[in-house]
Amino acid sequence: MDDLTPHAGPDGSADEALALQDLVARLVVAYPSLDPAAVEAAVRSAYAHFEQATVRSFLPILVERRSRKALDAARVAAGVRSGDHDRGGRHDS
Repeated sequence: MDDLTPHAGPDGSADEALALQDLVARLVVAYPSLDPAAVEAAVRSAYAHFEQATVRSFLPILVERRSRKALDAARVAAGVRSGDHDRGGRHDS
């Protein structure tokens, strides 16, 4: 999680970096069948998608939804059914 360590984000807030760190930690627990590095990569990719956003109020939830979507797809590709090994995986529309 080196790139997600607390530091001022593009908006000048360390809160954003802390929120991303917390998100990675929660998703690692929610998707134990996936490699933690893959979870972190999904969060980084989702964050990069919104990096240029000027309104950042909802960035954490948008990054989480995009990350979960990618992780659900990775879990399906790995052949793990939703209830088999992972816990806490929500399906946001």
